Amino acid sequence: MSDDDRRCSWARNASEPMTAYHDTEWGRPSHEERYLFEMLILEGAQAGLSWSTVLHKRENYRRAMDGFDYDRVAEYGPEDTERLLADPGIIRNRLKIASVVRNAQAFQRVREEFGSFDAYLWDRVDGTPVVGHWTSPDQVPVTTDLADRLSRDLKRRGFGFVGGTIAYSYLQATGVVEDHLVTCPAKPS
Repeated sequence: MSDDDRRCSWARNASEPMTAYHDTEWGRPSHEERYLFEMLILEGAQAGLSWSTVLHKRENYRRAMDGFDYDRVAEYGPEDTERLLADPGIIRNRLKIASVVRNAQAFQRVREEFGSFDAYLWDRVDGTPVVGHWTSPDQVPVTTDLADRLSRDLKRRGFGFVGGTIAYSYLQATGVVEDHLVTCPAKPS
């Protein structure tokens, strides 16, 4: 059986960016603030779309949103919204773009309250990733109690596009939850 056959199903026979993302980022614990913000925005952008669509636009998002500098994004005004809506390199959904600014502002408030977004996020799992021991793709949940609680709290704090399923994808993306199949060659040791 090849490595591709053993890989998590969503990354099998995938595009190079998708395979690289799966093999080197997804499920790996991250504590870097800008990355945590980037993944929050990208996971929200995915709502109703495929991750492949968002991933292929990632560099355009980085360019358009000042490298996901949450302090700069928090200051975006109406002219920035119009600039983003006119940018064919990103997903031009008015609600999603408006949520980016609100999410940056909420991200700042969380950092102020907890010292970092990292502390806020990782405290939910006492600093230790939740590891799935899945043997087939149909065992991997689309949301969990942890994700639903995170979703409710994020919404309460003013974040948008953070429903339970998006919150769970976010936890997986940032390595708070590690859901590689047990056979996957990218599963961290």
